[in-house]
Amino acid sequence: MNFSIAYGKTKHGLSRDWNVSLEEAEATVAAWYSDRPEVKAWQEEQHQLVQATGKVCTLLGRQRHLPDAQAAKKAAKAHALRAAINTPIQGGAADIAMLAMLELRRSTRLKELGWRLLMQVHDEVILEGSQETSEEALAEVKHVMEHPFGGENLLLCALDVSANFAGCWYEAK
Repeated sequence: MNFSIAYGKTKHGLSRDWNVSLEEAEATVAAWYSDRPEVKAWQEEQHQLVQATGKVCTLLGRQRHLPDAQAAKKAAKAHALRAAINTPIQGGAADIAMLAMLELRRSTRLKELGWRLLMQVHDEVILEGSQETSEEALAEVKHVMEHPFGGENLLLCALDVSANFAGCWYEAK
């Protein structure tokens, strides 16, 4: 529920998804926003931006054009306004994951230890290397992912990364 509201879930959607009355859903959404007024302000800013320009941007400036934000059709406009909230969040997470992968690939320490990046799945990365150097490699991976902007974290919040080592991907889950 937390993420759905953050991504723009309305009282109508919450009522339907959680099988509660519209009044209860409205009270829940209001209570959620009362603890997070900055989220509501940011969402309103995104709505104004997309209605004025027809586009939104991710953290690194990738643009998503949403012309329906200026549409007369209510359903099309509502969908575009929800996308105007979701795109910067999901796209920003993708931007961070991409930067982290580039930094992992560049890491001289991981290369020295014999580790290599195999793939990425959503916000996870899979690397391969020797068990003997796994603890040092794990520390390097965690550090790189928490500082994906050329060795720094330029965000206003910490990037908290959980990392582990396993013999195979199945065991890592």
